[in-house]
Amino acid sequence: MPLQSDGDLFRDPYRLDHLAEELVNRDSAYLVQATILDDANEPPELPEHEPLSHADKFLSAKVFSIEEFLLARSHIPLPDLRAELRQYHAELKEELVKLINDDYEAFISLSTDLHDEGARLGRLRHPLASLKVEVLESKSDLQALQDTIHSKLIKRSKLREEKSLLHLLLKISESVTRLESLLSITSPDQVAKEQVEIRDMKFTIYSPHPEDSSDERFRGNRAKHLGRVGVEYTQLLYHVRKAQAENCSFITEIQWRVDRVHSTLCSDLDQLFAQTINCLKAENRGTELERNKWTADLTECLRTYDTLGLWRDAEDVIRRELIRAFVKKEIHSGALISPHSPIVPRTPIPNTVHPFTAFIPKQAQYQSSLSNSGLAQAQLLDNTENPLAGIYNQILRFIERDVCRIMNIAEKVGVKQTSGVQKEQDKGSIGVNGESIYSAHFEIMANVVWDEFGKSIMDELGGVVFSVGRPKEFRKNYETTQAFIHSLEILAPSMEAVDAMRRHPTYLDFERRWQLPVYFQMRWKEITGTLEEGLISTRLESIAPRDGNFFTPQASATWIALSACWSSEIYIPELSYRFWKLTLQVPSSHGTSRVPGPGTAIETSSVEFAAADDTSLRQYTAVMADIASIEANTFNIWDQVIKVVISDVDEGEGSHMEVALRESISCLTSFLIPLSGQIVAILTKRCCDALLPVRSIPSQFRAMSNKRMPSEPSYFVSSVLRPVKQFFAIGVAEGIGSPLRAGFSKSFSTEVRLDAGTFPVLTCHRYIGYLTTMKKTEESLKRLKNKKPTYSIFGNSSPANDVRDEERIRCQMILDVEAFGKDALTLDIDVSTNSNFIALKEMVYASESD
Repeated sequence: MPLQSDGDLFRDPYRLDHLAEELVNRDSAYLVQATILDDANEPPELPEHEPLSHADKFLSAKVFSIEEFLLARSHIPLPDLRAELRQYHAELKEELVKLINDDYEAFISLSTDLHDEGARLGRLRHPLASLKVEVLESKSDLQALQDTIHSKLIKRSKLREEKSLLHLLLKISESVTRLESLLSITSPDQVAKEQVEIRDMKFTIYSPHPEDSSDERFRGNRAKHLGRVGVEYTQLLYHVRKAQAENCSFITEIQWRVDRVHSTLCSDLDQLFAQTINCLKAENRGTELERNKWTADLTECLRTYDTLGLWRDAEDVIRRELIRAFVKKEIHSGALISPHSPIVPRTPIPNTVHPFTAFIPKQAQYQSSLSNSGLAQAQLLDNTENPLAGIYNQILRFIERDVCRIMNIAEKVGVKQTSGVQKEQDKGSIGVNGESIYSAHFEIMANVVWDEFGKSIMDELGGVVFSVGRPKEFRKNYETTQAFIHSLEILAPSMEAVDAMRRHPTYLDFERRWQLPVYFQMRWKEITGTLEEGLISTRLESIAPRDGNFFTPQASATWIALSACWSSEIYIPELSYRFWKLTLQVPSSHGTSRVPGPGTAIETSSVEFAAADDTSLRQYTAVMADIASIEANTFNIWDQVIKVVISDVDEGEGSHMEVALRESISCLTSFLIPLSGQIVAILTKRCCDALLPVRSIPSQFRAMSNKRMPSEPSYFVSSVLRPVKQFFAIGVAEGIGSPLRAGFSKSFSTEVRLDAGTFPVLTCHRYIGYLTTMKKTEESLKRLKNKKPTYSIFGNSSPANDVRDEERIRCQMILDVEAFGKDALTLDIDVSTNSNFIALKEMVYASESD
């Protein structure tokens, strides 16, 4: 029977009356706001009314918020909202009733269809128990069969592993027997045993294996034979390691035979390698076919060493058979005073002399100068009056002749051959900084050549080579040794060999023995001591130009100190930054008391002080010329030497260094401005003294009996600029300021202005001043006479009887100014564009223009 809808019951749990009042208030506020918007000609937007539905975001939210719902419909009056909610509530109830009515018939029919189903389910339950028992029985039988099969598979797997292990042990036994046969080692049943007891421990000593000297074929192919033995032994070691992982007692019992094979193989290989090295020595003359055979044997031996991982054993043989005998013969405490026997080179090579110098970079690039044989040639040192260079040349010739071939073959073998097993003692060898001394390849250059020669030099010649108490000899020895190391690196087979040599502990100990900071301290005392001796005198006494065209001993001492820091007889690249710091400190060593300051010029023009002015000019000129020379020479050495030898700085750091150098030099160049001012003051005073007769020109013309017009300039015009010409040696053979001639200001900052063209400009100011004084004097005379002036070069009104005198005076002044301008042209000044000279001409031409 369908459900019937109940009557609508409405309750107010959310205080709708209160909310209605709030909506009324909001409606009133909304009307006020709308009125304001209407006044502003901005019509409000009309609210959109959406009817209530299931898609409404507020009704479908997980948490219903009555406040947000009512605020969203604040534009709807409360009665309308209430009616809308009631209508939506009625629609929901109608939909619910409809859903129930649609499924009601199916619900009733379901209860009818399930009638008597309980009995049917009861009948189906009885056969399930028997089926369960049968399934469980089948499962147990299947599990038993599976366990049986699994156990048989496990047994078969164990048998297979045991069979494989047995085959492995048989293979090991056969390999040991085969190796013993290849190495001519007697079998364990035939070996003669001897028991030796040492400290309550018994050792078994086996007699050495006999060598079949009658088998010429075996002897001829001995190197290849040992190579095959080495490959077989490597495979044996691989099998032994697999068997040891299984804890086989058989391996423990046969281990002594494996060790015997190893020792015999190493002994035979060392013996053959030593014989081959001795055969390949330069003093052993042989046919080309024989030497090719020995080279092939050497290559095969090195390949076998690399296969077995016995790199250090091969290096020991080279050290023992080749290096130590030469070291003992050539490097001893008296080697620097005893003559050396010449070493004949391997092949005829040009007499290449390596000019050792302190400017050779420490990290020189690896270079290979190859001869016709494909081996690097020794770059010999200049051993003129240098016994140490002679010893180093002997070493280089020896390495180039007897060792380079071995190093190159070992390098090629190490690249092509895959490294084998490394010796256990190599694994535990730790060097400086926790790095392994040995690596899995040959390092003959580091471990043999440098290790032996470096130790012998430190032990036998260290007292002389590293003697820092004699800086000159020490620096020569250091330079020679660095050139030797550079030449030695050229003989290295690869750059990796060079890097290995530089990382070797012996090389690091060798570098620490030089005590370079002590050497710098001694050179620092030497340089600063010489500088202080040169600067101890505060008087500026000019000297003949020397040491870079310097005129004062102070400047000469400063330049000697600056250049000494980068001299090839003092400089060492590893101390470059220490010498750079000293370079920046040298210019700062000058105090202001050592250079004349402003205000020392004598302003009086008395004759007795002329000699003092000349002395001052000589001093100022010498100081300014020396400062200019120091600045120019310093930046020349910066461009040509410092930037070259300090090659590890980048462009940015180099620019900062140049700025620092300029700031350091500014301690000297800062004196140029006051010094130039003193010179200008003295010369300007002398030029202006020659203008004094200008003031007496009017009285001279009035007193003249001959009233003719002047045609030549006054006698004093040629004397005005004569002090400047004499100072700069313009038109004369010699002058005090000759070093400052020819554009002195171009070498310095724009604030320093000292050239010959400066003084006509300064003289024009005094010239204009004299003319102005003359004008004031004439005007005063006019007022005293209470009449117009009889002469005025600044006006055009004059009495008739003074017209001729005024014209002659004005004409004389024009001639004088024109002559002064022509004289100024000889000092490289353009008077046509100079404002001061133009003002002077305007003043003397003023009356004529009027």
